[in-house]
Amino acid sequence: MTDDEKSPQRWIRADVQALSAYHVPDPGGLIKLDAMENPYHWPADLVDDWLEVLRAVELNRYPDPGAAALTAQLKKSMRVPDGMQVVLGNGSDELIQMLALAVADRQRVILAPEPTFVMYRMIATFAGMQYRGVPLAGDFSLDVDAMLAAIAESRPAIVFLAYPNNPTGTLFSHEAVEAVIEAAPGLVVVDEAYAPFTDASFMTRLGGFSNLLVLRTVSKMGLAGLRLGLLAGPPGWLSQIDKVRLPYNINVLTQASTLFAMQHQSVLDAQTVQLRHDRALLFTALDAIDALQVYPSEANFILFRVPAGQGRAVFEGLRARGVLIKNLDGAAGRLRDCLRVTVGTPAENAAFLKALGDVLGSTATVSSTA
Repeated sequence: MTDDEKSPQRWIRADVQALSAYHVPDPGGLIKLDAMENPYHWPADLVDDWLEVLRAVELNRYPDPGAAALTAQLKKSMRVPDGMQVVLGNGSDELIQMLALAVADRQRVILAPEPTFVMYRMIATFAGMQYRGVPLAGDFSLDVDAMLAAIAESRPAIVFLAYPNNPTGTLFSHEAVEAVIEAAPGLVVVDEAYAPFTDASFMTRLGGFSNLLVLRTVSKMGLAGLRLGLLAGPPGWLSQIDKVRLPYNINVLTQASTLFAMQHQSVLDAQTVQLRHDRALLFTALDAIDALQVYPSEANFILFRVPAGQGRAVFEGLRARGVLIKNLDGAAGRLRDCLRVTVGTPAENAAFLKALGDVLGSTATVSSTA
């Protein structure tokens, strides 16, 4: 065979070749407000206790394949209803991939409103499925009529609803989500990655709809480095989806660390309360800047729109001043001229607002009550 016949271009699927890899920028020494992370560390005494737990972990042994102790604790901590089953994944990304693989067929569709979490589209492609995005309304609310029409036409195998939505921070109305669940012929997965930052949830509704699953992650509550996601729903669905899970997908360090963290959840909850408080202050400060359009958020980030054509310039101006946020302007469409900032510590939020004010030529400060 010739070298051309052995080339990746010959063997890698054309739709995969057309993709761009998921890019994570190197923050260097910048203030990092681009990835929806909890900015707070654990108290020193809690870190010491955690390290003592890790001393007992047997790295020479495979982990519990079902992560039984951790699963039981997570079901309690996340208030999974009795009778529902749980499957754990290496982050929610792996669970989204497992869902797609379990139903994959080239004639089948994954559907989601857009803009939303980019991995829904990417994983649909990975699994060899079709993807259909349905534009959100102008205010980034769910366009129910458009969603129902798309469901009737495409008959999707899975509908993903990020609740609250990323990157907009929007919390779709309860009635709109219910309408989608009732109309969908296949699964509806309500992705509650930002559950710590809102009081709304469909977790308690599990079992009330035959096709509803709820997706959670521990990343946003302060454990992003552990890469752990949770999928909850009726056993009839979960037992089938669990068949495509790779063996030992949750390693021993993640199991031990997450179990320890959930047993000290009050520390994480206190950080969440602080971040909710600071989100309100940051929103008020941004909303006071006449040049911006700021969107309400039920997540740990805030989406805002800068004057037309200035998205890239504002992003680069912030970066030059030591602050890294998320540039969504390149996505064009509904996100043209939009940037997204993660809620950081009060000092980080103040530094961001100072830098933004310098870039825009305006004054922006966080209230002294932070």
